[in-house]
Amino acid sequence: MLHQSPNPLLAAVQRLMNGTDTAPPRSPQAISPAGIALIKRFEGCARLRTDGLVEAYPDPGTGSDPWTIGWGATGRDHVNGGRIAKGTVWTQAQCDARLTDDLVRYAADVARALGEAPTTQSQFDALVSFHYNTGAIARATLTKKHIAGDYQGAAREFARWNRAGGRVLKGLVRRRTAEAELYLQ
Repeated sequence: MLHQSPNPLLAAVQRLMNGTDTAPPRSPQAISPAGIALIKRFEGCARLRTDGLVEAYPDPGTGSDPWTIGWGATGRDHVNGGRIAKGTVWTQAQCDARLTDDLVRYAADVARALGEAPTTQSQFDALVSFHYNTGAIARATLTKKHIAGDYQGAAREFARWNRAGGRVLKGLVRRRTAEAELYLQ
């Protein structure tokens, strides 16, 4: 019997060679409730009006574009057509539906970027949150480190993504810290 390695990929190969596992572990393909809660905690469903509708607000880093609505939705306005901008208004149900649609897309992006790299649900959730906020999963060094099995190095990389509009934002520092903590669970 071979010595068990602390490296998850090597450990999976060793289990296969020992006959104690018939297939490598399958990496997650969808975000879990814990990951959704993390995103909601930092995105918030801001700008709730007295009439119960939610209105768009400018990016906190730039004070303008990209305009954001609901749970951090930017870009195309699936409700009214065009782009999300000043004056865009949605119901809470529309905000929730957009989050669901976006999370399916962002989770698929993360799964594609990670390929066959062994990934825990907590790691996947943290990476989806990171990608949802930055759109950078395909180019981030943290992705490369994760794929290489350098999980501590990947966790340290979250902290580098703490700026918007060239400024360090406290909210991004807190979010990246929470993502790194979830990633290491």
